[in-house]
Amino acid sequence: MTKRVSHQEITKSDIVKNEEFIGEHLETLREFAERGDASVMYLLGCYYDGGVCEGGGNDPDEAVKWYKKVSRLGNTHAMNNLGVMYLCGQGVRKSAAKASKWFRKAAELGSVVAQKNLAEMYRYGDGVRVDSAEAAKWYRKAAEQGDAEAQGILGVMYYYGEGVRKNVAAAVKWYRKAAEQGDCGAQNNLGVCYDKGTGVAQDWAVALKWYRKAARHGNACAQTNIGEMYETGRGVAKSAVRAAKWYEKAAAQGYAGAQYDLGELYASGNGVAKDLHAAEMWYRKAAEQGNAEARRKLAST
Repeated sequence: MTKRVSHQEITKSDIVKNEEFIGEHLETLREFAERGDASVMYLLGCYYDGGVCEGGGNDPDEAVKWYKKVSRLGNTHAMNNLGVMYLCGQGVRKSAAKASKWFRKAAELGSVVAQKNLAEMYRYGDGVRVDSAEAAKWYRKAAEQGDAEAQGILGVMYYYGEGVRKNVAAAVKWYRKAAEQGDCGAQNNLGVCYDKGTGVAQDWAVALKWYRKAARHGNACAQTNIGEMYETGRGVAKSAVRAAKWYEKAAAQGYAGAQYDLGELYASGNGVAKDLHAAEMWYRKAAEQGNAEARRKLAST
């Protein structure tokens, strides 16, 4: 889990933008903080743990001290950062229980970042018991505040019935909200729904539109899906040559499904010059990532 702290979260942005200024006026800033200036307390916390700028004070103990002080004043950003520090054992003894405590404090006060961090802990059992329902609850809170990442994840949870009753219409709703904000994972997932006619009327043209949006952001799954549409002629003129180009884009990113598909094209000479050595290479790359079909191909040769 990474610390999700943006510069915009810090009140004194004129100070934040200038690392040199912070270093030169550190003692003055500490005086303001000691007098109870909450925004400077938070600034110092970020500075000492590198949250403001790379190469800051690099003193996690000092960061924890200032985060705790300003957390008592209700600063949710500091609460979230304390949660991350406890989760990672930075400046404090590693403790998932204390991490979840600080995430929960901030999440209950409306911090979207903390809501997602708490949801992630419950979804993956990161130091706590896996609880998909609790994860869905906190993703929903973040999603309802307009967070695209949370909306996309909530869509996945509805699609598969993870922590919620399976509901593909609800999945489509949340995918669309996230996709319209530019979340490439949600764009691909929405494309899949239109491609298969799941939760919406099947529409290959709309599917391709969303796949292309995601592919432009480098989404390997979407690139593979476009390749499959060209290979099968779903909504586009059938073209193994174009399919190969899309598979190559995704395979180069290490996407196992595309590596297998590309191996199939090389094995058959469909869209590319037949090359059994290249086919074996791509099968092997896919198999190394656990692709069952690629493993079967290798075992049969």
